[in-house]
Amino acid sequence: MTEVTETAHQTIARLRKEIGRVVIGQEAVLNRLVIALLIRGHVLIEGLPGLAKTLLVKTLAGAIDASFKRIQFTPDLLPADITGTQIFDPAGRTFKPRLGPIFANLVLADEINRAPAKVQSALLEAMQERQVTIGDTSYALPDPFVVIATQNPIEHEGTYALPEAQVDRFVMKLRVDYPRAEEELRMLGLYLDPTREPVVVQRVLGVDEIRAIGQMAARVHADERIGRYIVQLVTATRKPADYRLPALASQISFGASPRATLALAHVAKAHAFIEGREYVVPEDVKAVEHDVL
Repeated sequence: MTEVTETAHQTIARLRKEIGRVVIGQEAVLNRLVIALLIRGHVLIEGLPGLAKTLLVKTLAGAIDASFKRIQFTPDLLPADITGTQIFDPAGRTFKPRLGPIFANLVLADEINRAPAKVQSALLEAMQERQVTIGDTSYALPDPFVVIATQNPIEHEGTYALPEAQVDRFVMKLRVDYPRAEEELRMLGLYLDPTREPVVVQRVLGVDEIRAIGQMAARVHADERIGRYIVQLVTATRKPADYRLPALASQISFGASPRATLALAHVAKAHAFIEGREYVVPEDVKAVEHDVL
């Protein structure tokens, strides 16, 4: 491992430690969010209320020296509230663009399924093309640009299912589970401590560092056999009977798209990188395949 790579791993360790001052537990989810940041991939976080989904994303944003916007999705939200719109300037008798909150390095789409499909679809161009078209002009989004969306899996009153086309734009879907008993006890101790001062998150990672570390992760070697393994996994979701899994055919509505093949490769490479390796092994693919697929 080179000195530059070692420094990158130390930076990631500092980022995890800083977030751990606020959010107790959820290490697996945090690792996946770091991966998403490195590969500039969008993430959908699903979990019950009160499991610190929003807190985790806000703390991550606070530890990064980059622009952050939170959009609270509601039924009355309009597409222009996200992307922006043209505003008429009476003085110049012209229309000027007013860019929406989507123009940020890290965007939290909180409770994304509370807005109707036309609003959710406003994110499609941004998530795929990394640009937004307002009127006749397309505006490039900042680099890096990552959308982290949250949703509640048990509350369906006043919610709208995400369109399949949009779900396909997320490289991972992460499920946040209950903390372990010892983690919850530690959390309780911290919040009941009368001498406890509010934690101010320190910025430990800049935009340039994110780009540089992301380039290192992209250079992680993936052997051709790893590529074949990934393709076989994805193909098995489309034609399970061809892989001696006929019982799964009735349980799969749609197989994974080619976008999933690329996402699985990118995420596996970043997983290998944060684990300290410069090459991908099958265990990297197995570790992230459920989150990606």
